[in-house]
Amino acid sequence: MTANQPITVSIRREVDPSRISEATVWVQTGVNLANKYPGFLGSGWVRAGDDSTVWHMLYRFADEATLDAWERSNERTWWLSMGEGFVRSERSRRRTGIEGWFDEPPTGSISAIDPDAGASASSVDLPAAPPRWKQATTIWLGFFPVNLAFSYLLSPVPGWNDLPLWLRVLATTLVLTPIMAYWVLPFVTRALRRWLAPRR
Repeated sequence: MTANQPITVSIRREVDPSRISEATVWVQTGVNLANKYPGFLGSGWVRAGDDSTVWHMLYRFADEATLDAWERSNERTWWLSMGEGFVRSERSRRRTGIEGWFDEPPTGSISAIDPDAGASASSVDLPAAPPRWKQATTIWLGFFPVNLAFSYLLSPVPGWNDLPLWLRVLATTLVLTPIMAYWVLPFVTRALRRWLAPRR
């Protein structure tokens, strides 16, 4: 994990169904507290359904240092203690960089909270991201046709082929990187999901 990259934390919590109102206030209080910390880039939370006890939350910090400052803060410790009575289980995962494209939503480590003990009872490793060679193959399958099409489109442009190589590469990467990040890679990973993460 690179220290200077933004870090997104995804959390899945199961809540006591008889205390949904308290949980709603509790979750929003956590968002409001985190919002006051340097490096906080945003958050959001949703329930899986109207009658669901499963809650999903994402929050993002500018880097590892600012995230650690929040996670080690007295405010967060107090806030977590307030949820011990109705949070039955919790899963969380930190993600930076390109690996997040290859994750199945429920992956990560599980910390099951024992309501009687009021502490984490266990930690279980869930399925990880696909092997690096599959990630590399997926990226290549997206990048090759896009780069080829871009090269064909620009080759007839007057003066393009006369530019220095470094300038052509600079222009190409500036244009293609956001296209890959926002459209091509999400499409390719969805198309190859069964190959990237086969069901056992």
